[in-house]
Amino acid sequence: MRQYRVGLIRVLTTDDEELLQCHGRLIQQYFPMLEVQSRCIADQPEGIHDDETLALGAPKVVAMAKKMWEEGFEAIIVSCAGDPGVAEARKVVPIPVIGAGESTAALCLFYGSRPAVLGITADVPAGYQRIFGDKIVDNARGKGVESVLDLMTPEGFAATEAEVLRQKELGADVIALSCTGMSTIQIAPALEEKSGIPVLDPVMSEGLVTLFELLRREAQQEQS
Repeated sequence: MRQYRVGLIRVLTTDDEELLQCHGRLIQQYFPMLEVQSRCIADQPEGIHDDETLALGAPKVVAMAKKMWEEGFEAIIVSCAGDPGVAEARKVVPIPVIGAGESTAALCLFYGSRPAVLGITADVPAGYQRIFGDKIVDNARGKGVESVLDLMTPEGFAATEAEVLRQKELGADVIALSCTGMSTIQIAPALEEKSGIPVLDPVMSEGLVTLFELLRREAQQEQS
């Protein structure tokens, strides 16, 4: 089976190798055709979470995407729901550059027409806003949930489950998780079981879109 060499960019600076590689390992578990190598951008100890950190971090994402392309990677994943630097990177490298946010939002519309966004911040990431437009039923986070660590507590997990049920009552027919940290703890299956509607995991989504785009491009090249 052919494997595709994929570079994955984490926007949180970390020396913890397990944390750095966890998204790539999940993608390889879901899609064995992808061989994923993960790297993080420098000097972003709090990741990218507001306008200031975005202004600092997005150019670093672009520079790393260019470096990975020069090293022979066949696709780049930016594993952040805010898709920082994705649009800019596409202008400087000829290989697919895939963002977690836009992947999740796009796949959600396969499952439903009334999406709700669920994460750990008050804001809807730009990729979700662009793809969903006025279709968004609701954007929320569990009461008291401000980080992924909160989701690991019984209280935070229960609060997030309560939000999924509330969003379903509002008419949502699919849930878009808006934090890749929620993928790290693999919370989507439990929320889907609780709500009875599809819950889209950002890391799984970015992996699937990457694989599809690589296969699509390969098929086009064979036909040309």
